[in-house]
Amino acid sequence: MTSSTSLTRRLADVAGLLRGFPYFLHTLFLFTKSDFKTTIFPTSSLGIASAPVASIYRVPHVLFWTWLHTLQFCLSNQTVDPEEDALNKSDRPLPAKRITLYQAKVFRWLIIPICWRISALYSVETFYASVANVALTILYNELSAHKGHWIIRNVVNGLGFASFEVGATLIAGSNPRRMDDIAICSVLASFGIFATTIHTQDFKDVEGDRAVGRRTIPIVLGDAAKYTVLLPLFLWSTGLSVFWGLDLVTATFFTVLGIHVGLLYLRGKTVYEYQVAFYWYNFWLCCAHVLPAYCRLYSVPYYRRV
Repeated sequence: MTSSTSLTRRLADVAGLLRGFPYFLHTLFLFTKSDFKTTIFPTSSLGIASAPVASIYRVPHVLFWTWLHTLQFCLSNQTVDPEEDALNKSDRPLPAKRITLYQAKVFRWLIIPICWRISALYSVETFYASVANVALTILYNELSAHKGHWIIRNVVNGLGFASFEVGATLIAGSNPRRMDDIAICSVLASFGIFATTIHTQDFKDVEGDRAVGRRTIPIVLGDAAKYTVLLPLFLWSTGLSVFWGLDLVTATFFTVLGIHVGLLYLRGKTVYEYQVAFYWYNFWLCCAHVLPAYCRLYSVPYYRRV
C-alpha cells in the first residue's frame, strides 16, 4: 500500500513538472522576445554570412548559441532595472509576475556555466567569445555602464555585439578555431555600426530611461539626436557598398534603405513612429550583415582591389 502511494506521488510530481515545462519555456522566450529582431537574427545572419559555412546543419547551432547568450544578457539586464520594464515593457516575465525577482537572479547566475560549457564543446575560441560576452554583460548591467556617458554605453554595446558575432561566426564556419579575413572585417564593421548607431533603440524608450537615470543620446541631445542617426546610416551604407564591392543596383538599394531609415527617425515624434523606425533599422542592419556573403559570392573586399 505504501509502495503504491509513493509511486502515485512520484507520478504526480513528474506530471506536475511536465505541465510546468511549457510555462517555463514560454517564460524564457518572453525574456528574449524583443531581442530576436535586435540581436538574435542580426548577429546570427552576420555569423552565417561572414563565415565559409561548413554545413546548413550549423545554422540551428548558431541560432541556439546566440539565443542562449541573449538569454544570459536579458536575465542580467531585466533583473538589474525591473522598474524600467514596468514602465516600458509590461509583458516581460518580471512585471507580468511569471517569475519572482529572486528566482530570475538565481537563474541569471546559473546560466553562465551553461553558456561556457556549451561554448567549450565547439572550440576554446568559442569559449573565449562566451567569456567575453559574459564579462561585457556584467560591465554593462551589474557595473552600470548602461547608466554612464552615452559614448561608454555605445562602445560597450558594440563590444558586446562583437562577442556575439565572433561566437556565431566560429560556430558557423568550417573551422571553429579561426576566422578568415572577411569574417574579421565583417565583425569589425559591425562593431563600428553598433557603436555609432545602437542609440536607435533608445528613441522609443525615453520615458523608462529617464525614470532610471539613464542618459541616452535622445535624452541628452533632444531633437538634435535625430541627426546622429541619419548621418551615420548614410556613411555606413555608402562605405560598406564600396568596401564589399557591391554592384550599382545593390549599392543603390542599400544606400536608399539607409537614408529611408534615417528619415523615419528624423520625422518621428511618437513612440509608435520610433518603434516602426527601429524595425526598419533592424532590417537595414540585417542587410548590412549579409553583405560579406555577397562579397564571397560575387566580389572581393576593397583591400584586395587596391
